[in-house]
Amino acid sequence: MPQQQKIFRAIDVGDGTDGTWAAHTQALWPAADGWLTEESKTPEGAARPRELFEVHMPELVPVLDRLAAGLDRPGGETFLTLAGIRPFFAGCSQIGVGGALLRNYDFDPADCEGTIVSSHFLRPVIGMQDAGWGLLDGMNDAGLAVSLTFGGRFVHGPGFAILIVLRYLLETCETVDEAVDKLRTIPIAIPQNVTLVDADRAMTVYVGPDIPLTEAPDACATNHQHLPVSDEQEEQSRTQERLATVRAAGPDLPALLKPPLYNSAYDTGMGTVYTAHYRPAEGQVTYHWPTESWDQSFTDFTPGTRTVTMGRAE
Repeated sequence: MPQQQKIFRAIDVGDGTDGTWAAHTQALWPAADGWLTEESKTPEGAARPRELFEVHMPELVPVLDRLAAGLDRPGGETFLTLAGIRPFFAGCSQIGVGGALLRNYDFDPADCEGTIVSSHFLRPVIGMQDAGWGLLDGMNDAGLAVSLTFGGRFVHGPGFAILIVLRYLLETCETVDEAVDKLRTIPIAIPQNVTLVDADRAMTVYVGPDIPLTEAPDACATNHQHLPVSDEQEEQSRTQERLATVRAAGPDLPALLKPPLYNSAYDTGMGTVYTAHYRPAEGQVTYHWPTESWDQSFTDFTPGTRTVTMGRAE
């Protein structure tokens, strides 16, 4: 598959009141509106996500209201709850080890926002944003880092998209244990694997609409959970092969930048869009592509735009 180019942006949105976040998100709104289910576009359907948000993420309610007011779009508040949106399924490989979190995000590049965001809604957070203010991965100033992968089972139930849950954990938690305790009580709409890292611990947990939170054998995840996958699914996703590879590689960053962990299947919407290497205790993250990288940190966050080349040269 030929290499592809994609524009990535880094923006500092502060507490969301200076208009930077609103201007950025308003520009994306036509696509964002397509995330909403038809039910959530009705008055009754919009009330349920709001109620769910108030119950499970009360600390973020003032931020939700502030951002929704700035967005000023019909259905904007419902969208930002991320509890009334259509399910989405992605790839990804990730590992937490030695105080670091390394991950590949595999998805359709055209549907990945590609925005690195520094924010201070409740506390300083840096991460790869998607869906308004959700996060694919990120870290906070307390030294906690988190990231997601799809759990590999195509089931769906009431609950939140994991993107907003990662935001909530980083805004309100300081340790892996604290974040896992909160994660146990939050309904998740589709099966997801969450890897969490702090200075003392790394853990992966399996969550979903049909299972209780389950701790993985180690702090690694690809695209299955504790249940075996079919031969057909393994052939399509190579999830078990990738898990064995990332376990064997450990904190070896170059392994993430070559097959089987690095995926160039952009024609099927499952190519590697970026590789992230979080060092949360140091407040630093580096985003990698095969030919370049981009460093960001809490002490030196640099807004800007880069056009990067994804995929490996043949």
